[in-house]
Amino acid sequence: MTNQEIAEILVHISQILDIQGENPFKIRAYIKAAETIEALTYQLSSLEDKDKIQELPGIGEAITKKIKELLDTGKLEYYEDLKKSEYAPLIELLRIPGVGPKHAKLVHDKLGVKSIEELRKAAEQRKLRELPGLGEKVEQNILQGIQQVKKFMERFSLAYIYPRAQNIVEELRELKEVKQITLGGSLRRMKETIGDVDILVASIKPNPVMDAFIHLPQVVKVASEGSTKASIITKDGFQVDLRVVKPESFGAAQHYFTGSKAHNIRIRSLGIDRGLKVNEYGVFKGNKSIGGKTEEEVFKSVGLPYIPPELREDQGEIEAAQKNQLPHLIELKDIKGDLHVHSEWTDGSNTIEEMAKAAQKRGYQYIAICDHSPTVGITNGLTPQRLKKHNEEIDKLNEKMSRAKGKVNFRILKGIEVDIRSNGQLDFDDEILKGLDIVVVAVHTKFTQSQEEMTKRIIQAMENPHVDIFAHPTGRLIGRREAYQVDMDKLMDACKANGKALELNAYPERLDLSDLNCRKAKEKGIKIAISTDAHQDGHYDWIRFGVATARRGWIEPEDVINTMPLVKLSKWLKH
Repeated sequence: MTNQEIAEILVHISQILDIQGENPFKIRAYIKAAETIEALTYQLSSLEDKDKIQELPGIGEAITKKIKELLDTGKLEYYEDLKKSEYAPLIELLRIPGVGPKHAKLVHDKLGVKSIEELRKAAEQRKLRELPGLGEKVEQNILQGIQQVKKFMERFSLAYIYPRAQNIVEELRELKEVKQITLGGSLRRMKETIGDVDILVASIKPNPVMDAFIHLPQVVKVASEGSTKASIITKDGFQVDLRVVKPESFGAAQHYFTGSKAHNIRIRSLGIDRGLKVNEYGVFKGNKSIGGKTEEEVFKSVGLPYIPPELREDQGEIEAAQKNQLPHLIELKDIKGDLHVHSEWTDGSNTIEEMAKAAQKRGYQYIAICDHSPTVGITNGLTPQRLKKHNEEIDKLNEKMSRAKGKVNFRILKGIEVDIRSNGQLDFDDEILKGLDIVVVAVHTKFTQSQEEMTKRIIQAMENPHVDIFAHPTGRLIGRREAYQVDMDKLMDACKANGKALELNAYPERLDLSDLNCRKAKEKGIKIAISTDAHQDGHYDWIRFGVATARRGWIEPEDVINTMPLVKLSKWLKH
């Protein structure tokens, strides 16, 4: 059983318990365990000593026992019993923005609702507004939420699909018949949501490759099978399409199957202007092939330099390439540290020292511990008294690292993620904020304010001289919650005027700023911080999705504050 399958079961357990009204601490324990397992870089099944599972952060003896049962038998008796509960089917309803465990239980107990479709009918028949604590507005919000969920039901988040697709690629790469292999489609362009996975292989012997593909352990169904192309459905519920081409056509096929469709049409048109035919088999002048082994050959044939996959959306990349003005896109190696990290002081799973050591192993020069302020109660936010002790611990750790033998080039920045209250005021006063190295502000409540109210609220926070970064600027959760209403132009203008940075939050459900808003921020000259919002050390890996989104937004290293070395960043923060 894979880590992903175990984590999914633990999440389902937490959801059923939550609907049943179980102890919140017990529920949170399952969620934390799931988050820890999802972030692991190795499979639990590979451990020789399964007792080591209990050493992982946030996983106690009871949950360790359940994980071992899953690994040993493929089933969990406790989970099987929970699934027999009348409330078990209601976890489907929790996908809908605005529907929490209490609402799910209420509509089930009062109206017999057990599915999204039944909830939709009840809302359309105006039955929800009659229930205690709901009302007409909540009913309308639920209907909108259902539409949103349906929109994303057949798509998967980038972070969900990417590692699973990479696993398939690595398994196929082991075949001696595979000469080259790559991902294609929207996944290679690193879009925030993915419909299905495209894989391209170069081989002169396609039959063994096709046979291995349809017999992968991930396969639950072979949707189609041919001599050079096939489609499978995986255990994780997504479709994978494989295409095998000859090595001499690999570059042309790679370009064609990466897309986007609009970008490909432009390239073909440029080819026609030069008397060429550009397709998935190569570049042809008449019947003669003049290129196609590499993507570089395809671009060169139409007079262009290589265009990175993330830019291939026909959003100006062709024109920029023609003028030799393509951006020098940011890369993962450019990131020097993470400026939005949580610890067990609030809702994280690791100690500050553990988060620091994990960051050092990645080669970072710094992290900013930005635990929560008190407004959002469920995060165990820091009071002024606890923040003081929090900062004292960071000072001690920095002192400890400075005395350590060997070269130490790392610092923990004292930060906070401060809530912007509905009236625009911050959770902490200026006297507290000025004593910190970095102040990140965010909206976590009252998402339903009007655009005018929300914009005014955020701009007021941007005008505070102690604020440095505005986190996850639109508040969206992909597939779960739409962005709140805010005038992004006015918001960005306020950031620019007050010297603030906007965060590109790499948390997989956020990726906020979006690629389009990244590009708008760049055009306005606003700095960006690419941060993971890590709540445990394994979450640092999410930075790759933040960087990918930034690349789609034409972002270059100089646009991002956490590409700065520590000394330069410290000067920027003090400006």
